[in-house]
Amino acid sequence: MNDILQGLASVVGRMLLCGIFLLSAIANKIPNFNDVVGYMEQAGVPAARLMLAGAIAFLIVGSVSVVLGLWARIGAGLLLVFLVLATYYFHAFWEFEGQEAATQQIQFMKNLALMGAMVFVMANGPGKFSVDTLLSRMSVGRRDRQGAQLPASIGTR
Repeated sequence: MNDILQGLASVVGRMLLCGIFLLSAIANKIPNFNDVVGYMEQAGVPAARLMLAGAIAFLIVGSVSVVLGLWARIGAGLLLVFLVLATYYFHAFWEFEGQEAATQQIQFMKNLALMGAMVFVMANGPGKFSVDTLLSRMSVGRRDRQGAQLPASIGTR
């Protein structure tokens, strides 16, 4: 795959990967804040109001970070933390029976797949056409006032 196609594929992949998180925050959790807090309390989430505010921050900051490829490894880490907690509290399929157990198992497996994608971004970075890659390329060859080579940017490739 040539560099342009690979770069475009990286951007599209990051957008598709993070759309679910950004929409979850903006279209559901923020406008239905109090209802979501009630749901979280019923599920046994401690300090539900505070945890929801944190979840919204993790979802928005993590999504924007990964989509732009700006500190994408950190953004993927935020989304991974969200996924682990959401999966633990809301998708324990073994506690249900019948169709609800099947539905929760699907949600559990979906979250596991998304966790894998976040680990992949953390391990490999955002790919081409990202702010991290641009910053890394800009810092290559730069030297400080004493002439020492400056380190590359965090989160490259």
